[in-house]
Amino acid sequence: MSTQGEKMTPREIEARSMAIIARELGDRVFPPEELPVVKRMIHTTADFDYADNLRFSPGAVEAGLAALKEDCTLVTDTRMAWSGVNKRALEGLGGRAACFIDDPQVAAQAAQREETRSAVAAERAAQLPGA
Repeated sequence: MSTQGEKMTPREIEARSMAIIARELGDRVFPPEELPVVKRMIHTTADFDYADNLRFSPGAVEAGLAALKEDCTLVTDTRMAWSGVNKRALEGLGGRAACFIDDPQVAAQAAQREETRSAVAAERAAQLPGA
């Protein structure tokens, strides 16, 4: 992302990435509450297909924000998605992020039960308070 020898902070890298995403979105128009979600998903996955394929149910963004403000835990099933979560912003809303896919206990249970790590990780997530 940086040119040779240029030092950038993580925030500067993210800001530059978001500017590139905005430029690449071109003339596409999104409701203002959905645009940050679309941009974050593209930033996390580097998949611009989200710009054309993602659909929101009415009130989905508002419902998601309300849940985040209710001391919730956002659970992802991949480390890549977990990495794309802005933990500082999430914590500012009172939430936190979790991903159990690479937890050693999850891996051991999955191997013992001959289950996928995803299935065992989902079971662990379901045990979180408020699940």
